[in-house]
Amino acid sequence: MVRRRRRVLPGAVVALVVVAAVGWAWWQQAGWFSQPSGPSPTWTPPTPSAAPRDPAYDAARRMLDALPIKGWDRVQDFKRHRFGERWSDDVNVEFGHNGCNTRDDILRRDLTEVHLRRGTCLVQRGVLHDPYSGQTIEFVRGPETSEAVQVDHLVSLADAWYKGARSWDDARRRDFANDPRNLLAVSGQANFDKAFRDAAGWLPGNVAFECEFVARQITVKTVYGLWVSANEKTALQRVLGRC
Repeated sequence: MVRRRRRVLPGAVVALVVVAAVGWAWWQQAGWFSQPSGPSPTWTPPTPSAAPRDPAYDAARRMLDALPIKGWDRVQDFKRHRFGERWSDDVNVEFGHNGCNTRDDILRRDLTEVHLRRGTCLVQRGVLHDPYSGQTIEFVRGPETSEAVQVDHLVSLADAWYKGARSWDDARRRDFANDPRNLLAVSGQANFDKAFRDAAGWLPGNVAFECEFVARQITVKTVYGLWVSANEKTALQRVLGRC
């Protein structure tokens, strides 16, 4: 009979096998291969900190809190002539009684590279950096070009009429319509799009101007004792929350 000789593994190989087996068992027990990837069930993502508020708009926040809330006055009787002659200089606000009409006062204030007609305060040419749209518009006075740049009432005359101005006298309404605090040179298209709407119905396409836009509306309504609607206040608060 021929005896088969047993094969004996070298000692080093045996040691490696034992180490591998023990390691595999330990990894399985530790859960390295049985646990799904991802955060621990007890892990919660950090809460992002709120963006700091700009203190420059704190006054607007306080004024908004103090404005009365009422609905629109539903008597549909607004007429533009209730606010006097367009761009009258006969007013008791800034630029009043200076010999220039209000529209040219605002164009001189808001445009850059302004050129006046010789011996007058009429703006012949200038450049508007439209705060509503962010566009740059070349202004040239003329029957076919002047309307490219218009002067907007931040708080529209209709909005004012239905939120308190009906009870004013003629002089106060005329001052309101020509008060530089409520006026801004803008593109004709933006002025058309905004129309009579308040902040609940329209905000500038140029998001970078939203904070200043609502702050100026709030200031005007505070100075003149106008009210806001509930939806309008919500819209104003939403914008100021990002400021």
